[in-house]
Amino acid sequence: MRGLVRALLAIIGVLGVVVVGAVVYITTFFDPNDLKPRLIDAVRQQSGLELALDGPLNWSFYPRLGVSVEDARAWLPRQPHDETAFAAIERAEVSMAFAPLLSGDVAIDGLILDGMQLDLERDAQGRGNWEALLEQLGDTATQDAGGQGASAAPASDVQEETGIALDIARVQVENSRIRYADARSDLDITLRDLALTGTNVNPAKAFPLKASFVVDSVSPSLTSDVSLQSKVRLDLEENRYTLQDLNVKTLTQLAELQEREQTLSLEAGRVVAELANGHFQLDEGEVTASFEHPSLGEEALPATLTFAAEANTQQGTAQIHDLLLTSGKNLKLSGTLSLSDLMTAPSYTGQVNLAPLSLRPWLERFGVELDTANDEALSEIALTSPLKGNLDQVTLTGLTLVVDETTLTGRLGAGLDGQSLTFDLQGDRLDLDAYLPPVSEEEGVAGEETAWLNGLAIEPAYAQEAADELVPVDLLRGLSVNGQLAFDEVKAKGVTLLSPSLKLAGEQGAHRLESFTARLYDGTLNTTASLNVRETPIRWAFAPRLENVQVVPLVEDFSGEPSPLRGRLNLNGEFTSRTNSLDTLERNLNGQATFRIADGAIFDVNVSQELCTAVAMLEGETTSREWSPDTRFDRLDGNLAVTNGVVHNEDLHIAIPGIELTGEGELNLPTERFVYDARARFVDTADAACNVNPRLERVPLPVHCEG
Repeated sequence: MRGLVRALLAIIGVLGVVVVGAVVYITTFFDPNDLKPRLIDAVRQQSGLELALDGPLNWSFYPRLGVSVEDARAWLPRQPHDETAFAAIERAEVSMAFAPLLSGDVAIDGLILDGMQLDLERDAQGRGNWEALLEQLGDTATQDAGGQGASAAPASDVQEETGIALDIARVQVENSRIRYADARSDLDITLRDLALTGTNVNPAKAFPLKASFVVDSVSPSLTSDVSLQSKVRLDLEENRYTLQDLNVKTLTQLAELQEREQTLSLEAGRVVAELANGHFQLDEGEVTASFEHPSLGEEALPATLTFAAEANTQQGTAQIHDLLLTSGKNLKLSGTLSLSDLMTAPSYTGQVNLAPLSLRPWLERFGVELDTANDEALSEIALTSPLKGNLDQVTLTGLTLVVDETTLTGRLGAGLDGQSLTFDLQGDRLDLDAYLPPVSEEEGVAGEETAWLNGLAIEPAYAQEAADELVPVDLLRGLSVNGQLAFDEVKAKGVTLLSPSLKLAGEQGAHRLESFTARLYDGTLNTTASLNVRETPIRWAFAPRLENVQVVPLVEDFSGEPSPLRGRLNLNGEFTSRTNSLDTLERNLNGQATFRIADGAIFDVNVSQELCTAVAMLEGETTSREWSPDTRFDRLDGNLAVTNGVVHNEDLHIAIPGIELTGEGELNLPTERFVYDARARFVDTADAACNVNPRLERVPLPVHCEG
């Protein structure tokens, strides 16, 4: 027995000496550079690549057996050699552990790529330069499989047949660069300073992987430092790859914002890629970002997004679950998203919910100074809606939007390029006055010059001027609009509109208010308008129409002062203006209108009493009848002509029993100055207020007003 053991030990020792001697002989007397022509031919046959090995092939022996190559370049099939090589490496080395060789196993100890360069390009037709390589490799694999009569063997079978253990102690990529250019989108991105390290690379268990690189982009112009680390599991038999505890960090600088850095990090509990069936899954994802931009204020804007996602490339579907976006100022946006036809015409459906938040601090952060009559305006905004869309547009199909005390429901759609807007919304009550600037102490106070006619004050109105643009011309020139909006009640400038509704339509810079209707103080309001921003200056046109509107509540609600008269107002007008500034809107106003007030009265003055008393005094008499405190009239009508902001009236007519009151004059809207001449005369009617000497009939009594 002892002899047998000695014999076995001797045999093992002899085999070991033989193996060592063989290795020493090969590395000493065999020059690997003699294999270059065969290696170049083999690469050409298998992949179609034209390989150039300008550097030496070297052996290494102890403590590991390996081979290295330097200065290698490869061109794609039919690619001219005077062009930049498709792929290149400065140095590559593969080493094997020496000890396993004694037992007949081959274990790869390390794989090093230093100075790798790869140029990927997609032409204007969308074909990538790497596709020819993939086609060649696919054809070669098919031919090999056909010749063997079987498909490729699993990794475990390969190890059993070849004795090569797929257990690499270290994989290392250093000082490498990958460039991708797409002629269709002018995209040009380079990954430089690429470094990748993996240890104990084994398909049977997870191994740590680290990577870092710098992204240089031409369009958009930016530079980003990226680092990645994770535990990777390679299930080669099932063609399944898993990343555990993934952590990606980026630090980006935009060309136009050199002194501001954008940070973003991605963490995921698990990422699974099943290439065999095209299934991908991400669990416990969290994106944390910090953005800096002048429009976002002086401080960086933080944001956190948590989600879970899965996709299937074969079915062209994807789902995003448990989506939650949070940021400062109480932003909390949640929802879900399902995508289909990813590879052809992507579309999506989902749900979006915005928890109540105050919009005021967000607007202040973006440099918008709010000056609202209600200090609490825009302090509670919330929405919820299903959504659907594609790469061109998104639509909130069942929107419920809450703005303070107002609730809107319906549909809202927008083009993702910002060039289209559609809506069909219904609201309850809206108080626009709460969102308008507060009334200053000076507003509503009469000027020094006021015309009085027996207690009837005519006071100039004050309008706040603004030099800013009324509408964004550049946006409206490309915007397509189609929508309708309705409310139960709207309050604006103190005026209450019941059941107001409007319809908008427009495209290519020509926009129309097809209708705006409302019930207004027992009457109706109906207006059409248009805006043409294709002309310079832009052109406004509007045609208001009032029917049987009660004057008293209209004037008192609008001005906050008692109305000087009552009656039912009818007005029909057409006006235009050419400007995009509020302070010149009135100055450029032109148009005409007709007006009529029926069954009315002028309050706190009785023209009949004043004229009859004056006539009686002239004739040495007195009047003894009781007079009404107001002047009732059958009708008040006339026409208005507006020229460059000046309103002209030449045919005012007020029909008072026994008296005819006419007038003419003008009002300059920009300067708020007016001049008006009125004339009153007696007429012979059965219901005259008093008997007048025929000599005084039809003698006009003039009144001049200005201010």
